[in-house]
Amino acid sequence: MIAGGCSEGDDTPNPGPPVQPGGSGKAKVWVTSGDQSRLLAQQNDIMITTIKASPTITLDSTVTYQEIEGFGAALTGSSAYLINKKMSTSQRGTLLQNLFDAENGIGISYLRMTIGASDFSLSDYTYNDMPSGQTDYPLANFSIAKDKEDVVPVLKQIVGIAPNINIMGSPWSAPAWMKTNGSLNGGKLKTDAYESYANYFVKYIKAFDAEGITIDAITPQNEPLHVTSNYPSTDMPAADQLDFVKNNLGPTFESENIDTKIIVYDHNWDNIDYAKTILGDATASQYIAGSAFHAYAGDVSAMNAVHAAYPDKGLYFTEISGGAWAQNFSDNLIWNMNNIFIGTTKNWSKTALLWNLALDENHGPTNGGCADCRGVVTINSGTGSVTKNIEYYSIGHFSKFVRPGAKRIGLTNNQNVAGLNAVAFLNTDGSKAFVALNSTDNPLSIVVNLGARQFSYSLPAKSVATIRW
Repeated sequence: MIAGGCSEGDDTPNPGPPVQPGGSGKAKVWVTSGDQSRLLAQQNDIMITTIKASPTITLDSTVTYQEIEGFGAALTGSSAYLINKKMSTSQRGTLLQNLFDAENGIGISYLRMTIGASDFSLSDYTYNDMPSGQTDYPLANFSIAKDKEDVVPVLKQIVGIAPNINIMGSPWSAPAWMKTNGSLNGGKLKTDAYESYANYFVKYIKAFDAEGITIDAITPQNEPLHVTSNYPSTDMPAADQLDFVKNNLGPTFESENIDTKIIVYDHNWDNIDYAKTILGDATASQYIAGSAFHAYAGDVSAMNAVHAAYPDKGLYFTEISGGAWAQNFSDNLIWNMNNIFIGTTKNWSKTALLWNLALDENHGPTNGGCADCRGVVTINSGTGSVTKNIEYYSIGHFSKFVRPGAKRIGLTNNQNVAGLNAVAFLNTDGSKAFVALNSTDNPLSIVVNLGARQFSYSLPAKSVATIRW
């Protein structure tokens, strides 16, 4: 868990003019430096020439890997509340353009949302809460009214800017009456509630669809191996999730003609057996699009290990947070690139998502969880002013230039240059994006071969560059 410093939004450079594929002989460059002298700042174009020098890196767009679904963060209840209630109309409009417009902002293309409350909501709730001792297996009282206060209005504005944005829903808890301990905090899902809970997901997807919001994917449970009495959570071992997906959720989606993806696990890199247990069941597997991972424990290579075992299933990186424990902008830029953005995509991930899209100056509002987490942006709860954090620029180096439908392409680090990490993509419009990190204290001169052509570039010290042509 790491991330870092901030800069006032009013003082940060605009990410630049509309992104167009570079002309036949030029590539466009954007740089963020650890010393914050450049923040997703457009540089002078560089020439693409005939072969003149030995390559540092060779790209091969005839070799393709996973298809990218998007980059972004989580629109938690807290994030939605701040955007909806603590900003003026003009402030909100500017922020949402900065976050979701691919031409004038960073073009976030994927959002995660919480199905009901999480540790970043204004209160505890689900979409079917009942008085203690009462049940509602037919879900007659199902309602997303609570989300219509902030989440739905903000999502509608986002969809207006980015109509094709992908949205993933993840629950922290089923309704308390469905659980063994009668509480949102901890406990397990009762087996006799499996059928009702599968229908709960269907109702959720249909309710948001009725609002013009398409749910592209769900996970059955956020962090199923983390249970706490402090905020909504659920103990869902792999065997339980397998049973639920195989015998209830999958068949229910099929019978209801729900094409929303089911993505299993949704927890840390330090456990790959959970996902493999479920993916290894032939009946369950037919309903499952892939598995999702967080970065609070373990190593990014775990995703590659799951891909090696089940290459036909997608990999999704869905959560990590920055916070007050890690303030150094440069260190966080390097960590984010090596582990989350370059790291996950090189290990087959279709997404790279951070945690809260927005938090306030006090790291909240919180609902019993992390007391010092940092959002992608910080919204001042008194003035509505925005601070763009290190996370904003980290996402932007990918989301603005690597659009949904892009495919990762072949890359060879010919000289194994120490401190250089890179990944490349082919967009559906034919443009290519190359993202390179120099984590050393000195500039790195690189030569990138593109078949019969090449370009040269000097990567500044402790900087990331996105080059597009």
